[in-house]
Amino acid sequence: MNFKPQNYESYLSDYAQKGSMSRGRLFDEQESAHRSPFQRDRDRIIHTTAFRRLQFKTQVFVNHEGDHFRNRLTHTIEVAQIARTISKALGLNEELAESLALSHDLGHTPFGHCGEDVLNQCLSDIGGFEHNAQSLKIVTKLEHRYADFDGLNLTWEALEGLVKHNGPLLDAAGKPTKKYQKNGVPSYVNEFCQKFDLEIDKYSNLEAQLAACADDVAYNNHDIDDGLRAGLFVFEDLFELPVIGDVMRDVKARFGHISAKRQMHEAYRIIIGLMVEDILQNTQTNIAKYNIKTTADIHNAAVAIGNFSPKILAVIKTLQEFLMQNMYRADSVIKERVAAAKILEDLFDIYMKKPENLPPDWQHDLGADSAEVSQRKIGDFMAGMTDRFAIMEHQRLFDFTPQMR
Repeated sequence: MNFKPQNYESYLSDYAQKGSMSRGRLFDEQESAHRSPFQRDRDRIIHTTAFRRLQFKTQVFVNHEGDHFRNRLTHTIEVAQIARTISKALGLNEELAESLALSHDLGHTPFGHCGEDVLNQCLSDIGGFEHNAQSLKIVTKLEHRYADFDGLNLTWEALEGLVKHNGPLLDAAGKPTKKYQKNGVPSYVNEFCQKFDLEIDKYSNLEAQLAACADDVAYNNHDIDDGLRAGLFVFEDLFELPVIGDVMRDVKARFGHISAKRQMHEAYRIIIGLMVEDILQNTQTNIAKYNIKTTADIHNAAVAIGNFSPKILAVIKTLQEFLMQNMYRADSVIKERVAAAKILEDLFDIYMKKPENLPPDWQHDLGADSAEVSQRKIGDFMAGMTDRFAIMEHQRLFDFTPQMR
């Protein structure tokens, strides 16, 4: 018995992705009688090894630095909550939006963006490393959970949203866009699209676009929270920021009698609310402006339909500049990055020279592989590491391991 559209699909907008209208999966499967295709995608993601590992991967602060700082898993849960809120308000498919939010960081390395930078350098002669492509590889190849196929066999909509949530990878002329201009579209994305065309020259579904917005809302706001908690800046330092400073000053004026922690949380929730409201209003404006009627209209639009207004985009840019200066480049954070980079560089070097140090299931056929394939396999293994496992591996293989706070 196949899934039959339930009443909730009748409440979705015409441009929402409907499970009953999915383009299907790479490998044909009997669909569930009780769960929609996008529900099954979500459930499969949650049960992966890669998803569990997010708990011990850095967001900004290494996971052992404190129980109350965000890690990749808590960040992912916050993104999923915001994505569902936005999608529901716009009559979109919450299940797909949640699936995309839960999978968007699966490909991240240990030690946050520092880890990605190191792996990108280590693999530079074979195309580098890019976490979105790694996320695709995890859900289509590296997870080994099913008897009939590698990966999770997610729906086309979940895969195209995962790959293109930040926009098309190719422009209308077939040239790489944005960050892909330097090194081109990652080879694994191109290889997979030969088997299952994800139309990387078009925009993703609207649910994916809004999951990307939810990611921006979550990490910008929780980085304020974590930065204040870590003592890298104080409440008053934010007063000069546009819009955000207005909120901070107002909270301070109205709630000066309560603890700084409660003031922080009050401001945090107000700013999230302002950003979410802006996304809703701007997306509705774009839907009307570009005469969006169907999912095809979303895919073929000349711009992203789900987005912040120019005003809030400018606010976010200013906030990111503040965080870059006062948090991401803080002496204590830079010190951690240097130590983390040393750990990962050492591990990559020793695995390349002595692959017998890899776990047995990762050594399979490594000696018979080309140097390029061996490098990529080692990159895949290291990308899956948690912070603490990388530290423990370094301690096992080296006499001295850089001290992480």
